[in-house]
Amino acid sequence: MSGIRRNHSADFKAHVALAAIREDATIAELSVPFGVHSTLIHRWKREALSRMSEIFSGKQAIQEANYINDIKELHAKIGQLTVEKDFLETVSKRLGLLGGKK
Repeated sequence: MSGIRRNHSADFKAHVALAAIREDATIAELSVPFGVHSTLIHRWKREALSRMSEIFSGKQAIQEANYINDIKELHAKIGQLTVEKDFLETVSKRLGLLGGKK
C-alpha cells in the first residue's frame, strides 16, 4: 500500500458498508475489490448500523434543521461584525487613530 492518505466519498463508504452488512463476502474479501483496509470496512459498517435508527426516528432531520439555523445565525453575526468593523475603521481614520494606515 502507498503512504498516500485517500479521502473517500460518503457514497463510497455507504456502498462498502452496505456490502459488509449484506455479508456479500467476508470483510477480508471485500477489502480487495474496494481497495480499502478491513479495519475501515469494520468502522464504516459499525457506524452505519449505529446511525440507522437516527434515519428512521427523524433525529437526522432535526439535526439538519438545527444546523441550518445555526448557519443562518452565524451569517447574521458575521454581517453584524463586518458592519461594526467597517464603522470603527471609518471613525478611527477620521480621528487619526490608525497611525498612518490607509
